[in-house]
Amino acid sequence: MASRNTSKSIGVIGAGSFGTAVANILAEQNKKILLYVRTAERLKTVQKTRKSAGQSLAENIEVTNDLSQIGNLCDVIFPIVPSANFRDMMRELSPFLKPYHILIHGTKGFDIVGIKDDEERLSRDHIKTMSEVIREESSVVRVGCLAGPNLAGEIADKKPAATVVASQFDEVIKMGQKLLKNDRFLIYGSNDLIGIELCGILKNIIAIGAGAIAGLGLGENAKSLFISRGLVEMVHIGKALGGNAQAFLGLAGVGDLIATCSSNLSRNFTVGYRLAKKESIETISKSMEEVAEGVRTIGLINSMAKTYKVRSPITETLHRIIHGEMSVDDAHTYLMKFPFRVEIDFI
Repeated sequence: MASRNTSKSIGVIGAGSFGTAVANILAEQNKKILLYVRTAERLKTVQKTRKSAGQSLAENIEVTNDLSQIGNLCDVIFPIVPSANFRDMMRELSPFLKPYHILIHGTKGFDIVGIKDDEERLSRDHIKTMSEVIREESSVVRVGCLAGPNLAGEIADKKPAATVVASQFDEVIKMGQKLLKNDRFLIYGSNDLIGIELCGILKNIIAIGAGAIAGLGLGENAKSLFISRGLVEMVHIGKALGGNAQAFLGLAGVGDLIATCSSNLSRNFTVGYRLAKKESIETISKSMEEVAEGVRTIGLINSMAKTYKVRSPITETLHRIIHGEMSVDDAHTYLMKFPFRVEIDFI
């Protein structure tokens, strides 16, 4: 395939499993990649070993812990950090950003504004997607996101995959396609930025439940039943939060949902599996090297579903499991008796 090198570096902020995988994909098509790690200690380790998140780094990836370098040397930046740290990162990066920058994030979680996680009456005013955080904290206008069945371990192993670059700007979509596409990584486009972001966020909830079903050994029929009901719940919640149903029926919706509900490479699936084995959420969280965004998202969506009067029995049940109010076995019994009478009611 012909090279599509750019004269400036491409930046990736976040050296976790997905951020590292994205950096390596970018390195195949572009001369210079800057990969940001948070601490000086991590910087020394990665520079010495040339490995990050268990992945070997391409020769043309330079590692830094200086956000000013990312802003000053890169016109296109891929921020891929946990949602709980995203706003702080943007505030640190913002002084080095200009309106000409393009930011395409890969974070599947919410930011909370002006209210605590455990408040009962969350609304859309209290939560922001990462594209909204970027716009609130910087002068950047051209914003996009990555979402799809993108298990980092498989991407790192060079197995075939695809993603969606979503943005209100066609220029951002085309840039994402130009920088990321190769013979094994397909790039689709969408102008429904909020809808695609919500797909990536909400599927993490269902992945935890699917992991619990696998942990109980209930079989593929039960898991398929759960995933299909989970998709319906995702659509209703997503529409209440400003998304469109169409987004959930594509690669970033049902495609990502299938991947994360079916693989032990998924952190959220792993959380559910371990919950079914009677481990506490505290033990599971402490032992995981990277954040499972779905745990935090369950609490937020459980609160917002009450605010918007959206029926969300799966989210509510998982919330009760995480808070020790219900066992996984009892949750299975409860959901099997729940009156799901209409299969599809959002079309």
